[in-house]
Amino acid sequence: MNLNKIRVNGIPVLIWGESSDRIIIAAHGSHSSKLDDCMWVLADEAIKHGYQVLSFDLPQHGERVYETDFLTPDECVRELMLMYGYAKEHAQRISLFGCSMGAYFQLLTFPEIDIERAWFLSPITDMKRIIHNLMGYCHITEEEFKKMVKVENDIEPLYYPYYQYVRKHPITNWPHETYILRGETDTLSEYSYVKHFSDCFGCELTEQKGGEHWFHTEPELDFFRLWIRDRL
Repeated sequence: MNLNKIRVNGIPVLIWGESSDRIIIAAHGSHSSKLDDCMWVLADEAIKHGYQVLSFDLPQHGERVYETDFLTPDECVRELMLMYGYAKEHAQRISLFGCSMGAYFQLLTFPEIDIERAWFLSPITDMKRIIHNLMGYCHITEEEFKKMVKVENDIEPLYYPYYQYVRKHPITNWPHETYILRGETDTLSEYSYVKHFSDCFGCELTEQKGGEHWFHTEPELDFFRLWIRDRL
């Protein structure tokens, strides 16, 4: 597989495959990177179908783990637009692949932009729900959260400006052809919320029986490979 490491506006980027008129912009999940296992599987299958794949490290991830104090949605939206600008310079048709929070940031970024199709793995379709769940886990009220600004815990830090952005930017529009895969036992990408999103926007939703949020075991990745292969 041809794999080129470049930088786009200083951001570490991997370009998988040969030049093509079709590029997939791939966004990883939390505690992951542009080299996640699912990126390898995606690229391996997508290249066979004539795609090139662009993956990059979000702030606080991969090569950028020490770059900033906290990841914020507006910064991720800005960087996804930088990736889109690069992709448009090199290809005619742009598609998306998003995993977990990476899918959420793509939902924020591309509702009104020309996208051919999207594939989401364990997507977070309602970030406010995730934050409310974490607030409950930390036993804090919204007023307490506002005063504390940042709340450390053993799952994922909470940051009040992040929460404010999420509240002000609900996902109300998604017109693109979209395919979603989630694990049956995923407690982050909850079934009722993903199903509601799928029903609202006409997405195809597939579940892997016994699968979890993080697709990393051999059976999970094999299932993902067959799923993405049939939908490219």
